[in-house]
Amino acid sequence: MEESAVSQSRDEHLLYRLPGYLLRRAAQAWMGRLAERLSALDLRISDASALLLIGERKDMTSSEIGKNLDIKRANMVPLLGRLEARGLIVRAPIDRKSQAVVLTRAGREYLNKVRVITSGLEQDLLAAIPDPHRDHFIPSMRALLEIDPE
Repeated sequence: MEESAVSQSRDEHLLYRLPGYLLRRAAQAWMGRLAERLSALDLRISDASALLLIGERKDMTSSEIGKNLDIKRANMVPLLGRLEARGLIVRAPIDRKSQAVVLTRAGREYLNKVRVITSGLEQDLLAAIPDPHRDHFIPSMRALLEIDPE
């Protein structure tokens, strides 16, 4: 079947007129591309996201990381354990009760590689959006995230 015939049948299909379906499919496709690129570093998307977040501050606790990434506490333990086992993060005391999760030298080197990969993917993603829609893309995505699910 020719590409145009496939595209036309998709455009006519009910699911391809549903914004929620399209949003999910687009997210899956792009996350798959990101996962493939990060596999060169032997990182999961959640690992890379944590490195990006940890790299922004030197006083972030594991609890704050979990809240920012919307990852449950039970899943944070193995995620941080993987990064710690690879020597990418360490814990440093903030005060008597709290510990920050900070990047090691190796973690900072990995973070730079993660930034190159994610930046490349972001450029590819925006390039895939037709010019007249690019300026509206990020505000539209933010608007969807800010909706109160009640």
